[in-house]
Amino acid sequence: MADLLIELFSEEIPARMQAGASDALKKLVTDGLVEAGLTYAHAQAFATPRRLALAVQGLTEHSPTLREERRGPKVGAPEKALEGFLRSTGLTMDDLSIQDDKKGQVYVATVTTDGRAAPVIVAEVLERTIRNFPWPKSMRWGAGSLRWVRPLHSILCILSREDGAEVVPLEVDGIVSGDTTRGHRFMAPDAFSVAKFEDYAAKLKRAKVILDPSERAGHIWNEASQLAFAQGLELVEDKGLLAEVAGLVEWPVVLMGRIEEQFLDLPPEVLQTSMKEHQKFFSVRDPKAGQIVGFVTVANRDTADQGATILAGNQKVLAARLSDAKFFWDNDLRAVSDAGLEGMGAGLSDVTFHNKLGSQADRIDRIAALAREIAPLVGADAEMAEQAARVAKADLRSGMVGEFPELQGVMGRYYALQGGYAPEVADACRDHYSPLGPSDAVPTAPVTVAVALADKLDTLTGFWFHDEKPTGSKDPFALRRAVLGSIRLIQKSERSLSLHSLIVVALLKHVASLLKGGHANLLVQGLQKIAEDVQRLEVALDDLPERVLQLKRAFEEQQPSVEEASDLLLGVLDAVADDLLAFFHDRLKVYLRDQGIRHDVIDACLAMPGNDDLTLLVKRAEALSDLLKTDDGENLLQGFKRANNILTQAEDKDGVEYSFGPDPKLAETDAERALFAALDTAEAAITPAMQAEDFASAMQAMAGLRAPIDAFFDAVQINAENQILRRNRLNLLHRIRATCLQVADLTKVSG
Repeated sequence: MADLLIELFSEEIPARMQAGASDALKKLVTDGLVEAGLTYAHAQAFATPRRLALAVQGLTEHSPTLREERRGPKVGAPEKALEGFLRSTGLTMDDLSIQDDKKGQVYVATVTTDGRAAPVIVAEVLERTIRNFPWPKSMRWGAGSLRWVRPLHSILCILSREDGAEVVPLEVDGIVSGDTTRGHRFMAPDAFSVAKFEDYAAKLKRAKVILDPSERAGHIWNEASQLAFAQGLELVEDKGLLAEVAGLVEWPVVLMGRIEEQFLDLPPEVLQTSMKEHQKFFSVRDPKAGQIVGFVTVANRDTADQGATILAGNQKVLAARLSDAKFFWDNDLRAVSDAGLEGMGAGLSDVTFHNKLGSQADRIDRIAALAREIAPLVGADAEMAEQAARVAKADLRSGMVGEFPELQGVMGRYYALQGGYAPEVADACRDHYSPLGPSDAVPTAPVTVAVALADKLDTLTGFWFHDEKPTGSKDPFALRRAVLGSIRLIQKSERSLSLHSLIVVALLKHVASLLKGGHANLLVQGLQKIAEDVQRLEVALDDLPERVLQLKRAFEEQQPSVEEASDLLLGVLDAVADDLLAFFHDRLKVYLRDQGIRHDVIDACLAMPGNDDLTLLVKRAEALSDLLKTDDGENLLQGFKRANNILTQAEDKDGVEYSFGPDPKLAETDAERALFAALDTAEAAITPAMQAEDFASAMQAMAGLRAPIDAFFDAVQINAENQILRRNRLNLLHRIRATCLQVADLTKVSG
């Protein structure tokens, strides 16, 4: 067994590429070694700004010798067929043998592939890896043809054993492999040789290079935390920045400085964003005041003055950056004081949101109108929700958001408070974009929920109307994210609302916006596309093409009102709403699956009336999922399916529906009478529970049927010879089915 060490030494590798590059090096090399017949015990890849490294332990010394029998043509086959077989195997006629086959005798070639030594295979695999490395961006330099992220200077490639190390001979574009590397660019630039991985890592550390990126990140975090703690402060956690800075330095030296007094009045988010984006500084907070008061920077070398010169230079640059931020902040506050927040956002009428959906100002009008309609449904004040929607995006025209787009919403809250708006309105400005991702916090304030939901529904309905939907892996307008955000908003608010109705209302707002903006042609184009898609949507609107023609004639003759257009549109918009609601249901399945609820359970709940009320739909699915995890629930499902199968077969055979109420007087056995009583009890509990939307209680009442149904099937023959008894028992099965189907469509549950 041998240990393999590879290092590819180059100019600085961008920090964002290092993790992916080290993973790619490990995969390409180890996959290549295994495909060539070598095995290994363990492999680990590393990256610093100037090198990629791979250590492979327990590598076999040779690939195995392989013997393979290949069947060729029949004895007596045409000569050309035999010649082709010999060429493919590299053998002669004397090397072939003859064996009996089912269809006669055939020629058989025994092909032996000799094993190869590890150095030969490693050289071959590494050269192929270097020449085909998957850099996101790469460059050529000098006269060579090799492409690398930055100029590649040297290749270290050695196989080490107990008796010593050998260099794997390799040359790529004039770069010859060896056993030497270099340390820190400034503090230890001289070359040195290494014999194995442990020797390599130790010598690098002595040469001021920490090889492991996780070790560099841990060192930075610990040193920075200690510096902050020593002054009664705390480091603001930022894992993304920590990983990036660890990729910028080989020998991290942590330094801490203070922010000048004149900048401390800036919002903490501004200070943190400016320092992070421009300087790659960590923020330091005063835990008592909650204010950002300092910064941590990471140098890449030791200095005689313990970093004082570096820190002073960084503070000068930071002061210039924060002066810009203060300029934007002061100008924005002045604009809010002079013209108000709506005045700040007045320029949004000149900003196109989408060529088919109008300007940002058009969009704000739609969102405000929709938020007003949603507000009562989520417990918000309609006036306040509309007001919040009208100013929520005003900060897009601010100087601060122009400089730092990631602060949109955050700055809106500050400007809203400065403009004298209620805290609920200010919070809606900040939070109405949320949730952006699956791990993002979900706002619960009613005004914020109304604006956030209106914002997302406006986006979804607009793009849906114009057939700009996600396709496969492509989703340029992040519509899947908007749907998931809407689902989480509705679920978290725990409010019952008809999503289908809201979608239709949002679509009508788009119609009004197109009519108001004089874009009748876009409206008709959208309708004509929907008319073409009706068959795909499986919507029964035979008069849809005629509706479109009527609307088109109305536009040609005169500009119809929104009300007149809406009368012609309602059927069309129902088709679009059904399609968008189906997309919501598909995303809901994915969302609930991640929470442990099976697809078939969700399908059973989707089949029930009112499936556009996502709050009730999720509650029903959760209750059914919990029931089916119990023995009673699983056995009840089997009993229901047995009853449903027997009843369905009998109805198909007899050509009648057994839905007439069964008569308890015809019950002959105790099991029958017990089932009648159990159904009476269950129905008495299920009906009010369903009316109260208490699905857990309804499921519990349904679970009580498990034992009586089991006893009934054990003791009673359904298809009795007495036709009166048979009919009564089939009607009793119908009652079982009807009782269970009140809660969920159990026919869709597998099991």
